[in-house]
Amino acid sequence: MRIASPLPKKKARIEIIPLIDIMFFLLASFMMVSLSQTHMKGIKVNLPVNTAIPQNQPKDYVSIRVAAGPIYYLDNQPMSDDQAVMKRLLELYAGNPELKVSISAEMLAYHGDVIRILDHVRAVGIKKVGYQIRAAAKQ
Repeated sequence: MRIASPLPKKKARIEIIPLIDIMFFLLASFMMVSLSQTHMKGIKVNLPVNTAIPQNQPKDYVSIRVAAGPIYYLDNQPMSDDQAVMKRLLELYAGNPELKVSISAEMLAYHGDVIRILDHVRAVGIKKVGYQIRAAAKQ
């Protein structure tokens, strides 16, 4: 025979919020301990002071800009005419047959001047040619 207890019976519950707090505390503790145990090791390196391109190394990239007039700039150095550009391209191509050329033009430059430079680049024998273009402004 069973006798009922005068005290009400309570069911045991697992509270989840304190459990989450404890888990976050343990996670933060383990992270702090693991970070304090790592030692940053490195090698001291003396970096070069002068970063200029050595003179004996051939140039592998050249930029040609066509301005109105026509005025030509080869690596931001003004050239008198397209024949001077071709002469300089021949010198650079002789030093490096894998020379890359990038051609750009200002807004007021004539299309024919750009094509003339492109023809000179092809006549020299340069195969790697890129064009710098900019999208037109929206009106």
